[in-house]
Amino acid sequence: MTGAPQHKHLVFSGMQPTNTLHLGNYLGALKNWVKIQSEMPCLFCVVDMHAVTQDAGYGHPAELAQATREVAAAYIAAGVDVKRNLVFAQSRVPAHAELAWIFNCVARLGWLDRMTQFKEKSGKHKERASVGLYTYPVLMAADILLYKATHVPVGEDQKQHLELARDVAQKFNNDFAAPGFFPLPEPVIAGAGTRVMSLRDGARKMSKSDDSDYSRINLTDDADAIAQKIRKAKTDPEPLPNSEKGLEGRAEAENLVNIYAALADEPRAAVIARFAGRQFSGFKSALAELAVAKLTPIASQMRRLLADPAEIDRVLADGAARAGAMAAPILADVKRLVGFL
Repeated sequence: MTGAPQHKHLVFSGMQPTNTLHLGNYLGALKNWVKIQSEMPCLFCVVDMHAVTQDAGYGHPAELAQATREVAAAYIAAGVDVKRNLVFAQSRVPAHAELAWIFNCVARLGWLDRMTQFKEKSGKHKERASVGLYTYPVLMAADILLYKATHVPVGEDQKQHLELARDVAQKFNNDFAAPGFFPLPEPVIAGAGTRVMSLRDGARKMSKSDDSDYSRINLTDDADAIAQKIRKAKTDPEPLPNSEKGLEGRAEAENLVNIYAALADEPRAAVIARFAGRQFSGFKSALAELAVAKLTPIASQMRRLLADPAEIDRVLADGAARAGAMAAPILADVKRLVGFL
C-alpha cells in the first residue's frame, strides 16, 4: 500500500535556536545524543519553526539565523557525527509544515487544552499567545512522525508532548484505516543530570532566559568563566553527606552533586562516597576542574565552527536535502491516504 520505509529503530530529536545553549542542554540532551548515535540511526534537527512561536525567536531574523548556526555548531562540537546522522534546520524541509497541517485536523482541542507547557509559557495572558505556541505539540508530532521515528529522547517537560504525538499517530492510523502506518514513538529517558538546576537557585531549572549569567554555564564559556561560576554557585553551610538520603531538602547541594555525576559518568552514590564529609569549597574545586576538562573542548570547537559559517550552512543544507528525501515518500503516502490528488 505504501512506498515509504518502516524503520526498526530511528531517533528524532531537536533543540530550539533561542539564546545560548548551556550545561543543562549538554547534560540533558547533547551528551546523550552522542551516546545514542552509536546505538541507532539519528536525525538531529534545529527546530527553528518552533522558535518563532514566541517573542524570543519571532521578529528577530538576523538573531534567529545566527542562533540556528550556533545550535548546529553545538551539536557538532559536542560530538554528533554529521556523516552518520542528519543535522538540519526544520524550516528547510517544508514537509514538516505540510504534515503539521494534516495533524492539526487529526488532533483535538481537548488534547491541546491539557498541555501544561502552553499554560506555563502563555502565563496569565493566554489570549496574547500565538496560535503557533498553542499548536506547538502538533508540529512536534509532525517533526517526529514525518520520518516514522521510533524513539525520541525527552526530558520531563516534553513527555506530555510525546504522548500527544502517540495519540496523533494512533488516531491517524485508525481514521484512515492504515493500521501500523505511523509507529507509536517511544521515549528515551536519559540518566543522571537530565534536570540541571540553576546555580543560583536549586528550585529552578537552569535556563537560557534567566537574567543572571551566573545561574548557568554556557557552552561558549571559557575555562575561567566556568570555574568562577562554579565557585560562586549557591550551596548551604553543611558538608557533603555520606548518603544520598542526606541530600534531601538540600536543593543546591543535590544539584552540584548531580552535575558532577553526569559529567563524570558516575553513579551519584559513588560521587557522594568519594566526597562525604568534605566542605563544599573543596568539592567545588573538583567540580570546576572536571567541568573545565569536559566543556572547554566543546567551546573551542564551537568557536572554530562559528568562525566559518559557510561550513555550518553546508552541513545544514546537506542534512536538509537528505531529510527531505527521507520525508518525501512518507508524506506522499499520507496525502494518498487522506485523499489529496
